[in-house]
Amino acid sequence: MKKNQLEIACFNYESAIIAQESGADRIELCDNMQLGGTTPNTVLAARVREKLSIKMHVIIRPRGGDFVYNDEEFIEMKQDIKSFKKLGVDGFVFGILNSDGSVNKKQNQELVHLASPLSCTFHRAFDVVDSIEKGLDDVIECGFQTILTSGRGKNVEEGIDDLIQIQKLAKNRIEIMPGGGLRSSNIKLLQEKLEPTFYHSSAITNNTQTANPEEIKELRNFL
Repeated sequence: MKKNQLEIACFNYESAIIAQESGADRIELCDNMQLGGTTPNTVLAARVREKLSIKMHVIIRPRGGDFVYNDEEFIEMKQDIKSFKKLGVDGFVFGILNSDGSVNKKQNQELVHLASPLSCTFHRAFDVVDSIEKGLDDVIECGFQTILTSGRGKNVEEGIDDLIQIQKLAKNRIEIMPGGGLRSSNIKLLQEKLEPTFYHSSAITNNTQTANPEEIKELRNFL
């Protein structure tokens, strides 16, 4: 039977160690929290990989802002995937859209193929797709295993109705991972309405950029 699991978004080395020690199942390594997460540097990723026994995914996002990338940015994303694969990471997190809000199937498929056989998550670019149903089918067709989404809301509480709909539409073809403002204070609400899945949180509860170990333990207690 499928069970709930926990992924912690980590913006520094300390958070990654805290996540592992506090019971997380996986981390997503990122840089630039204020931009919503961008590609971390390979030096940090190598340090984290060396210390972690839990799974480690890496975000591939060359900048903040929208999810439409020019040719140079796309080349950078491909190079980053190649570099991180050499470090022994377990998966990648990215998402590319067209300017009309549809999923850029050609570019996403190319990155998924390049990342193979590692797992790929389509990140919160999904929160701004023009159509949930079409976007979902396109992401699945591209070969992603997971979609990280707040349900197109500012946070998971606001997007709960969309999260329910997306999970139903997915029909177990892809994992729907709620993320965006997820904390121990609201995870119970989601659990009551969603099928078992991975949950995603930074577990940051103060003005730092470092995960709070007590918050991770609280989140775990609900899973």
